[in-house]
Amino acid sequence: MKKLLAVSLGTLLLAGLAVLAPAGYCATQAPSSADKTTPSYDMKAQAALDLQDLQKKIVGLAEAIPADKYTWRPETGTRSVSELFLHIAAANYNIPTMMTGVTPAPGFEGKGFEKSTTDKAKVIEQLNKSFAYAIAAVHNMSNADFAKPEKKLGPDANDGDVVYLMVVHMHEHLGQSIAYARMNSITPPWTAEAEKKNPKAAAAE
Repeated sequence: MKKLLAVSLGTLLLAGLAVLAPAGYCATQAPSSADKTTPSYDMKAQAALDLQDLQKKIVGLAEAIPADKYTWRPETGTRSVSELFLHIAAANYNIPTMMTGVTPAPGFEGKGFEKSTTDKAKVIEQLNKSFAYAIAAVHNMSNADFAKPEKKLGPDANDGDVVYLMVVHMHEHLGQSIAYARMNSITPPWTAEAEKKNPKAAAAE
């Protein structure tokens, strides 16, 4: 399962690079070395900040959804609430290990992980542990590491691509988590907080 996920993520990474990446990722374009522009922001700090915000929102949703809804799924063949959140946790554990030198999370076993529990407290514990692991992996990088090659993922792939994939993956499933919550008449906590501060705007919607 873990090997399959790594292969799938690698394939997704390469597909994403072909569509979204700047010059240098396509053989018919100019070499990547042509652009020497210095980034206008701290890639390491921004990635860590984004992951921290994603943790707050995803864990907030996991806390807001009642325990008796953790086995709910929108239809047959889709992930349940608990499986969705454990899928997110598994990716947080797995994706950083696509970068050379990153030590796997102690005690994590990918096989059967998504179906390992439906217990709300245990699922939330795994979410928090996995985000801590992923954020620590980013904190342990330097900005220069973002350009470190990962030839096993593609001729022009680097560790920055892996971090990008991790952040994009989390954003995808944040959206899915919001949809799951809304389908069960649960307002995302940050939206509920905003409505408390500005009830007139909420009533107008």
